[in-house]
Amino acid sequence: MSREELPKVYAPKDFEDRIYEFWLQNRLFEPSSAAGEPFTVVIPPPNVTGVLHMGHGLNNSLQDALVRYWRMKGRPTLWVPGTDHAGIATQQVVERRLAKEGKTRHDLGREKFVELTWSVKNEHHAVISRQLRKIGASVDWSRERFTMDEGLSRAVREVFVRLYEKGLVYKGYYLVNWDPEAQTAIADDEVEYKEVNGFLYHIRYPFADGSGSVQIATTRPETLLGDSAVAVHPDDERYQGLVGKLLKLPIADREIPLIADGFVDREFGTGAVKITPAHDPNDFEAGHRHNLPQINILNPDGTLGPNVPERYRGLTTVKARKLIVEELTELGLFVAQEPHKHQVGHGYRSGAVIEPYLSEQWFVRMKPLAEKALDALHQGEIRFYPQRWEHTYVHWMETIRDWCISRQLWWGHQIPVWTCQACQHDNVKTEAPQKCEKCGSSDLVQDTDVLDTWFSSWLWPFSTLGWPDKTPDLERFYPTSALVTAYDIIFFWVARMIMAGKEFTGKAPFRDIYIHQLVRDKQGRKMSKSLGNGIDPLEIVDEFGADALKFTLVYMSAQGQDILLDKEGFRLGSKFANKVWNASRYLLMNLPDEGLLDPEQLKWTTVDRWILTRLNTAIRAVDEAMASYKFNDVGHVIYEFFWNDFCDWYIEASKRDLSSDKVDQRRQAATKLLMVLEESLRLMHPFLSFLTEEISQKLPRHAPNLVTAPFPVVDTQREDQASAHAMQVLQEIVSGVRALRSEFTIPAEKELKVSLAVNPDAPERSFLHEEESLIRFFMNAESLSWTEMGTKLPGAVKVIGTGWEAHVFVKGMVDVPKEREKLKKTIEKTRKYVQSIEAKLANSAFTANAPAEVIQAERTKREEASSTLLRLEAYLADLG
Repeated sequence: MSREELPKVYAPKDFEDRIYEFWLQNRLFEPSSAAGEPFTVVIPPPNVTGVLHMGHGLNNSLQDALVRYWRMKGRPTLWVPGTDHAGIATQQVVERRLAKEGKTRHDLGREKFVELTWSVKNEHHAVISRQLRKIGASVDWSRERFTMDEGLSRAVREVFVRLYEKGLVYKGYYLVNWDPEAQTAIADDEVEYKEVNGFLYHIRYPFADGSGSVQIATTRPETLLGDSAVAVHPDDERYQGLVGKLLKLPIADREIPLIADGFVDREFGTGAVKITPAHDPNDFEAGHRHNLPQINILNPDGTLGPNVPERYRGLTTVKARKLIVEELTELGLFVAQEPHKHQVGHGYRSGAVIEPYLSEQWFVRMKPLAEKALDALHQGEIRFYPQRWEHTYVHWMETIRDWCISRQLWWGHQIPVWTCQACQHDNVKTEAPQKCEKCGSSDLVQDTDVLDTWFSSWLWPFSTLGWPDKTPDLERFYPTSALVTAYDIIFFWVARMIMAGKEFTGKAPFRDIYIHQLVRDKQGRKMSKSLGNGIDPLEIVDEFGADALKFTLVYMSAQGQDILLDKEGFRLGSKFANKVWNASRYLLMNLPDEGLLDPEQLKWTTVDRWILTRLNTAIRAVDEAMASYKFNDVGHVIYEFFWNDFCDWYIEASKRDLSSDKVDQRRQAATKLLMVLEESLRLMHPFLSFLTEEISQKLPRHAPNLVTAPFPVVDTQREDQASAHAMQVLQEIVSGVRALRSEFTIPAEKELKVSLAVNPDAPERSFLHEEESLIRFFMNAESLSWTEMGTKLPGAVKVIGTGWEAHVFVKGMVDVPKEREKLKKTIEKTRKYVQSIEAKLANSAFTANAPAEVIQAERTKREEASSTLLRLEAYLADLG
C-alpha cells in the first residue's frame, strides 16, 4: 500500500501556518447550517493597541479548546473575534508618539488627531490578528468586530439615548476619580489601590478670635488650601461649646467653621478632621450636609490651580506639600510628622496617582440595572464556574455606585448630546439633529467628551451580532453560551454585560461564566514589564509550537488556582506533542505493504478490548470535565491515555504482531492500532489542534479535516470490564517487578528470572497464562515459571499484589549484604516519615484548622508511605 510518512523531527514551524491557511480556505471556523442548539462565544476583545501577553494566551487557549470541542460535538459553533478601541490606552499611545515629535494633540486639532489614531489602530490591529492566527484561534474572521465600527457605534448611541429617556443617564457636578496623566475622569472600579509609605502630618488650625487652636492630622497637607471646615463628632466632650466657632485657615487666609458631624471617628487622633469637599468623597458628602463651599484647588494636569495663593499655582502636589510644611513650620502651626502606610489610588491603565476631583460629568444610575442582573443569578439564568465567584458578583451588585461614563478624551464614542447655544437645552439623539427640539435654533454644539470604553464593551455579546437590528445572527446565536474571562475584570466587564443584556434584550447575554486564573511567575508574582518576568506567547509558539502553548495551559488550568509558570514549563506540552508525533510516525512507518483490513475482518483480543475500554473511559472523562470547565482534568486524562495506555502499553504489546512474519497478524495489528490512533487524534484535536490535523492528513483513511470531524463518543458495545480488569492485573504485576528492579538497582537491560503465582480462582488467570510471552517482554525476563500462592522460593524476593505473587530471583544479581544494609536505612527513614505524618494528623490544632483537602493529602501520603514500608520490610525478610 502507498503510505505517507511523517518527518523524523517534530517541527511545528514547518506546518502550523500551512494548516491554519487550510482551515481558513475551507471556511471551517464558520458555523454550520445544521439544526440544533448553537454554541456561541464572544472573544473578550483585546485592546487594539496592545499585544497578546500570556493572560491572552491562556484566555484564548481555553476558549479555543472549548469552541473546537463543541464544534466537533456537532453544534453550530460561532466564536466572534474583535478588538476594543481602548480609549485612554490608545490615546496615550498616539500622544506619546506625537510627544517624540515635540507635538501635542492640540497642535493637530481633534479631527486630525482622530484620523491619526485610526491609522495607528489599523497598524496595531494587524498585529493582534496575526498573533491570534499564530496561536491557532478558530474564530470566525468573517464576523470580526471593532468597538468603534459603524454598527457598534450605532448600538452605543441607541443605548445612551434609551437610558437617558428612562432617567438612568444624568449629568451633574460630582467628585470623580481624576487621572492627571490622561486628564480624564475614570470609573471607581478602574482605580487600583496600592499601599505606599507616606507620612501623617499634624497641623494646628488657630481659632479666629485667638482663643486657642484645633489640631488635625492629614496625609496631604497641600489640600488644606481647599478646606471648607473642620469637623468633630457631636458627642465629643472635648469640643463642647466650641462647635460653630470660626477657625483661621493657615496660608489660605480664610475663615472656616468648626462643625459637628456623626461621620467623624472621635477615637482617631484628636477627633478633629479637616473637610475638603472638592477633594475627598467623605468630605464631599459632609459638605452637602452642611452646605459648605466646594473649592477645587487643582488643574486638570494635577498641578495646583487658580483657587490657591499665587505662589503655589502651577506646582505639583508633591512640591506644594513640601513648601506647605515649610510655611506651616515658619508660622508655628506645624506640630509633627510620622511615618504612615496608607492605600493610594492609581489609574488602572496609566498608573498615575488618582485625584478626587470635582467636575461636571455624565453618570449612569446603576441600582435599577443591578437589580435585574441579580435576578438573572437568583433565577438560574447564569452560572459561575467556580461557583464561589457568585458571592463576589452579588456583593458588588448590592453595593454598586453610579457609573461615571464621560471621559475627557478625543478617541472614543463622542457623547450623543447636542447643546443648543440659544436656549441651553440638551438634545439627546442617536443621530446629529439639525435644529433644537425645544426652540428650533440650528446653533447646536456636541458635547466634547467621549464615553468610557466599557460603555461599548458592555454591549459586546449582542452588539457584535447586529443589535439593535433584529438580524439573523442575533436571532440564532444570542444569548451566547459561555463567557471565558479572567477574574481581574469581573467587575469592569462581566457584571456590566449582564446588566446591559437584561436591560436591552431581556435576556442574560450568556449562560455559563468561566472565571479562569491568572498566569504568574514561579514565585507567584504577577507578570509585569517592571519585573521583567513576562512570557511572550508568540515566543513560546516560535520555540515550542502553538500546541505546546495550548496544551500546557489547559493541563495546568485547575479551577481557582493561579498558574505558576516559567518558559521551561512549556516543555510539558512540547514533550507530549513530540510523543504523539513519534508514536504516529512509528505506526505509519510500520504499515504492512498488503494494506489494512476492513473493520468486520478484525479479531479482538483481550488486550485490544482493554484499550477500547480505556478509550471509552478517556472519552467519558473528557466529556464530564468539559461540561464543568475542568480543563486541567481534560489535560491529565488525555496525557495519561495517550502516553501511558496507548504508547507505553498498547503499542508496546502490539510490536510482536506488527513485526510478525504472518501477513494477517501484521494487518490485524496495524489496522487496530490506526483505528485507535485516529480516534485518539480526534479526542486530542481541541487541545493539540495543529499537530493532530497534520498527522490525520497522513493517515491512509482520514477525515477531510478534524475541525468538523465528529468528536469520539462512548461506545458501550466495545466496553469490556473483564478484559480491562485482566489487563490491569498484568500491568500491576509488571509494574511491581519493575519497581523491585529499580529499588535493587538492577540494570534495565539485565534479564530477570521470575516465578509467578496467581490465585486459582482469579478470572484473569487464564489470560495471564496465555500472555506469558507478553509479560516476559514487559519485564525483560529470560524466564517466567509458575508456582503456587504462598510458596517461598530460595534466592527470590517476593512482590505481592491482590491475588498474585511474583518471585524475582535477585541472588547472584545483587550484593545481598549491601542491599540488606541499604534496605534497613530506607526502612528506618520511611518509618520516621510515617510517624511524622501520624503526629501531624493526631494534632487537633492541625485537623481543626487545615482545609479538608490538605488533611486528605496528608492521609494519602501516610497510606502510600505505609504501603512502601510494608513492601520494603517484606524485601528485607526475603533477603534474610
